[in-house]
Amino acid sequence: MLPIWYLYIVFYCLPVLTAQPSGQVLSATSLDSLLQDYAFRALVRPRTGEIYDGVVPSNLTGVKVSALRLRSGSLKRKGFSGYKEFDIPIGVVEHPYVERLVLVYHNLANWSSLYYPLPGYTYLTPILGLLAYDASNLSAKNLQALDLVTSQDPILVRFSNVLPAGPQGVSPKCIYFGLDGSVEFNNVINQSVCSGTKQGHFSIGAEFNAPVPAPAPAPVPSPAGGGGGNRGGGHKNSRKVWIIVGSVVGGVLLVVLLCILFACLRKYRRKRSLHRMEEAADRGEPLVMANVGRTKAPVASETRTKPSLEDDYMP
Repeated sequence: MLPIWYLYIVFYCLPVLTAQPSGQVLSATSLDSLLQDYAFRALVRPRTGEIYDGVVPSNLTGVKVSALRLRSGSLKRKGFSGYKEFDIPIGVVEHPYVERLVLVYHNLANWSSLYYPLPGYTYLTPILGLLAYDASNLSAKNLQALDLVTSQDPILVRFSNVLPAGPQGVSPKCIYFGLDGSVEFNNVINQSVCSGTKQGHFSIGAEFNAPVPAPAPAPVPSPAGGGGGNRGGGHKNSRKVWIIVGSVVGGVLLVVLLCILFACLRKYRRKRSLHRMEEAADRGEPLVMANVGRTKAPVASETRTKPSLEDDYMP
């Protein structure tokens, strides 16, 4: 009989081998659009100047998002100090002009290196983002970020829990990611503060000439949100290569399993046929079938015992 473990291989392994990966990594711009949506959901009857923390889906566990609604004129005249790790100075303006705006805060936590891969560098802090959006429609999705720039002092980012930079001689750097995909490096202020003149994403990193502790990336989330962008493109290309390689390997394993299954079925059929022949031999020589009227009946091929008369008397 066909071994039962072959059936387990077929029914439990084949779905895994033939399934295509469902999780695709979003681009950084698509992630911005997704987080904008969840940040705006937290603004239910919002009060100006209050910070509201949003709730992200389970496939982005660890990521933090917040929203802060302000009047443009008030932001320019007063600034806003203490929006999470960000200190926004006086003189910040947005283009195009809007009456009210929402400042969306990102903390990418363990997802930092996944969405913003930077070859040759290790992040010593999570990537933090600050983006401005028009607040005229708080139910809008996939909004285009406003162009937020400073006219006097820079925006300060005060990081907490900065990891050590590693061996002596390695200098941590402030890393800025612009919305256009640009990357800029600046010196760290007081070991934990970075500055910038535009909105975007910020982190502190160091060249990893030696192993440096860094947050480990979490599993790949499922696709959501909209939009697209060039940021994170290198990682997406490498992921596509791995998907192709995985599909090829899975296809080869599938062919091997099917060959094994075919061989086992063929062997089983041979054993079954041989078993039937042995049973027929054990039962004896089969009788020859002959037509008797409209039916078939077994007949002997020859008479085994010749008939003889019991009495030799002939009438």
